[in-house]
Amino acid sequence: MSHPKILNSPLYALLRKDDISGFNKERPQGTVDMRGGDFRGLDLRELNADDVDFTDAYFRATDLRGIDFRKSSLEGASLAHAQISGAYFPPELSADEILMSMNFGTRLRYRTR
Repeated sequence: MSHPKILNSPLYALLRKDDISGFNKERPQGTVDMRGGDFRGLDLRELNADDVDFTDAYFRATDLRGIDFRKSSLEGASLAHAQISGAYFPPELSADEILMSMNFGTRLRYRTR
């Protein structure tokens, strides 16, 4: 089982400082690696999550309202007590899977089509 970690990345540091607009402006084209990151309690509203790899990330009590995760990887992430109103999730995640993660902290498992 992976544990959440503080990532050694300038982009991650921007998110930890609640500088979402700075992150959105500085992010490179292509995939952004945030695997296993600790995002506990952060306010990530307005985050451009396109092509961000949040595999095994930890979002306990994080404000994710309105974020579009449809082009993100969230497999293995935990959404325990996160605020998700208005968020879009990848189609590989069922509503039941998302609710289990929010209510019990289970890791998100993608279903195959």
